[in-house]
This record gives sequence, C-alpha cells and structure tokens, in this order.
Amino acid sequence: QVQLVESGGGLVQAGGSLSLSCAISGGTFSMYAMGWFRQAPGKEREFVAAINQSGGRIYYSTTVKGRFTISRDNAKITVYLQMNRLNPEDTAVYYCAASFWLDGSRYYKDGEYHYWGQGTQVTVSS
Repeated sequence: QVQLVESGGGLVQAGGSLSLSCAISGGTFSMYAMGWFRQAPGKEREFVAAINQSGGRIYYSTTVKGRFTISRDNAKITVYLQMNRLNPEDTAVYYCAASFWLDGSRYYKDGEYHYWGQGTQVTVSS
C-alpha cells in the first residue's frame, strides 16, 4: 500500500521561508509524478506545483510561481517544496500527491492523482 507522509509545516512570519518534504513508502517513487496541493479554511483544495518522474517537467500555479520551488530526489524517495516570500494567503494545509502520469493539460486537477498524504499545516502570520 502506497503511503505519503508530509513534514516541514509550521508557523512563519510573512516574508519568511519554509521547506516541506514528502516521503513515499510502499511504492516505487521513481514511477510517480508528484504534486503539491493546498487547502485553506473554507476554500477548495487548489493546485500548487507538480513534477514529473524524471524532474524534467515542472508546473506551478500562477500564485506561487517565482516564490515556490518543487524538486525531487529519487534516491531519497522524497519530493520537496521550498516556499519563499510567504504571505498570509499561503496559509493552508499542504498535501502531497502521487500520480502514475503527468498530463500536461490536466496536472492541476486533483482527480489526476492516485495517492495522497495526510497534509501538513502551514501558517503565515502577518
């Protein structure tokens, strides 16, 4: 059974940085494209970033592009999300997700992902 476990969330002041990690177990990490999503209170879950199996294709939402960086280390079976210049609007529960593919036209849809972590809270204070 594939399991994803996020870590690295916490409380940070506006303008600060946080780095999230997501480790996978029960599956072959290099087989999966990986994504990060987030859900703020009272809002729908939204796409943040995605990376394909080799790391050669990366996508970002317009709200985080230029501030967040997704990366992966297949040897460490971990995907990362480096978040810089955080603002209060980035406050949310952040989820990592795994997919067997990364469709260039559907990567932002949460229905494209087959496995999900439990989420980690990120809170940005003003």
